[in-house]
Amino acid sequence: MKLSDFDFDLPEELIATRPVRPRPAARLLVAEGAAIRDAHVRDLGQWLRPGDRLVLNDTKVIPARLSGLRHREGSEAGARIEVTLLEPDGQGQWGALIKPLKKLREGEVVAFAAGLSATLVAKSEGQGLLRFNLEGDDFDAALAEAGAMPLPPYIAAKRPADAQDHEDYQTVFARNKGAVAAPTASLHFDEALLAALRGQGVEMTHVTLHVGAGTFLPVKVEDVTTHKMHAEWGEVSEKAAAEIAATRAAGGRIIPVGTTALRLIETASRETGEIAPWQGETDIFIYPGFTFRATDALMTNFHLPKSTLMMLVSALMGKDRMARVYEHAIAEKYRFFSYGDASLLIPE
Repeated sequence: MKLSDFDFDLPEELIATRPVRPRPAARLLVAEGAAIRDAHVRDLGQWLRPGDRLVLNDTKVIPARLSGLRHREGSEAGARIEVTLLEPDGQGQWGALIKPLKKLREGEVVAFAAGLSATLVAKSEGQGLLRFNLEGDDFDAALAEAGAMPLPPYIAAKRPADAQDHEDYQTVFARNKGAVAAPTASLHFDEALLAALRGQGVEMTHVTLHVGAGTFLPVKVEDVTTHKMHAEWGEVSEKAAAEIAATRAAGGRIIPVGTTALRLIETASRETGEIAPWQGETDIFIYPGFTFRATDALMTNFHLPKSTLMMLVSALMGKDRMARVYEHAIAEKYRFFSYGDASLLIPE
């Protein structure tokens, strides 16, 4: 299975840099069996049945991108340092991408806005370990003021993050802080759409997967089966597992919203084939040939060429089928990637 099998040509103008408003006004491509239909996210209820269950990732994106100044003795002008927080180490320190890392020495301090500063504790494998001067609520408040939302590289290359992204790049049901990238399929929901779906008998379960910056790392091996996935922390609670199991027993469909929710519930189903409570780091890699144990359909955005997410949707729908879906999406000028349109993929 070659990396080139998952490539396609995407016109640059189809990469969305802002979401549509209101959220459910985004377009929705529905691929059900051999059929492809064009709709909008607000029409989602037409393809859902009473007793179906949507699985929603309730992770909350932190404003993880910081810009500060390094101050060194004997130097008047501070060097500009750009930091993207990755994850806490559980001991009050954060792993981070730092640019330029080579110009920052261990023990040096970088000062940010809002009274926030960080000391470089260590360097390893192109990343830095930072210890901040604030903790708990004080850290959260300063980060909210000093930090910017960590927009994906393909958006950040076109424009800087701004105040609007603090709202746009967050789901309406986000509650567990820790992600540095949004579960983007969920960005299409507002409270009115959620209420309407509940009103027609569609049930919902919340799980948590803290999406990491590794989600944007390119696949660099030609034999995709040898690719090593990044690990992300997630949790399927006892309540969530019981809800999903009850829906399956009653004949309802399990439909994760987003590849993050799908990867998490498939991780929690690996041991026995049945969904079970689970907590930890998952590096599950889903590509054609994968056996799905918890997923009946998927709502997701449109993904990058040659990405692990293209491999995932190809595993669910079939590689040739997904090629036709993407040909249709490009011909009909669907908007791509994090702020783009959505698809509902229902395999035969």
